[in-house]
Amino acid sequence: MEQVLRGVVAIDGPSGTGKSTVAKRLALQLDAAYLDTGAMYRAVTLAALRAGVDVHDAAAVAALLPELELRVGIDPGAPTVRLDGEDVAAEVRGSAVTLAVSPVSAIPAVRGYLVAKQRRIIDEALAEAGGIVVEGRDIGSAVAPEAGLKIYLTAAAGTRARRRTAQDSAAGRDTTVDATLADVRRRDAFDSSRAASPLRKAPDAVEVDTTELDVTGVLDQLRSLVDERGMVMPAVRA
Repeated sequence: MEQVLRGVVAIDGPSGTGKSTVAKRLALQLDAAYLDTGAMYRAVTLAALRAGVDVHDAAAVAALLPELELRVGIDPGAPTVRLDGEDVAAEVRGSAVTLAVSPVSAIPAVRGYLVAKQRRIIDEALAEAGGIVVEGRDIGSAVAPEAGLKIYLTAAAGTRARRRTAQDSAAGRDTTVDATLADVRRRDAFDSSRAASPLRKAPDAVEVDTTELDVTGVLDQLRSLVDERGMVMPAVRA
């Protein structure tokens, strides 16, 4: 019998732990919606870069928000990111945005704007689909603190760098493991030390170390945790 997710699964963790891959697959497996909150911060960063705004100027970045048209699709089979009507899913993963996203995501006004939008998306998804898998860096601690299951993914920095490099190469982006490792460590330090919603494990989150696990191994662990929490129900079709 087909089973579906009921409620919110929050998946947090630093870059390269496999959040996006396993979050999308879990959502597909359980006929749930999927939200990549990191893509939203990247889209705001892209808007700042396009406007020629200094990403370290909090007031200037915040001034862009009222006119920003940002839409994200929550279909795990085809998630989308649109900025002012344009598909920017590929561009937000580029090196320019990657280098600039940490300071933008640390701006309190940006976090407030996006967290409010993320909560609306979650509420709408729960009303329509019944369940949603949300991934990011502050989902369990700030965006959805009442989530039925909170996961914190970790992995050794070197492993994360190798994974990120492989993903970038597959997408046609030039990089090296050494350069990616430096970026991973830079982002870890920045995200963990920012004043607004720093990257941290929620007190009630379950930590899963993915260093020695492949995607299937991580997904199996997550699915077991979802089942243990009683968040899976038989699908009811009209």
